[in-house]
Amino acid sequence: MQFILAIFNKALRQSIVVVGLMFLISLSSVFFFVEPSYAIGFTSEKPAFPAQELTPEEKINRAYEYDPGVGVREEDRQQAYEQAVKDSENLQTVEKTYERNVKAYKQENPQPNLIEKAEKLVEKATGK
Repeated sequence: MQFILAIFNKALRQSIVVVGLMFLISLSSVFFFVEPSYAIGFTSEKPAFPAQELTPEEKINRAYEYDPGVGVREEDRQQAYEQAVKDSENLQTVEKTYERNVKAYKQENPQPNLIEKAEKLVEKATGK
């Protein structure tokens, strides 16, 4: 009889622990509030706030509003884009632009990089 009561007591304690844990888990979910997302998802076909197409000057002015340095970088980027468009019109100007870019890169980075070192080693090993 004592053995049966011990088993019943153990089962009762385990069920109380399980019910208590379930209660704590459900109670803890009350404290997690989900904030609504104001971001526009990629799945929407029509955006809630349609973006305006800005001219390059408006983009630069807008960048200056945030930070003058950003505006300067935006101007440089715009000038570089216009130069690249102009250079891409003719094959000879593309080659000249490439040579100019290589020369500017070598001035900024005078030390040879890993690929140039490997090329020199290959040339040295093959004797070319």
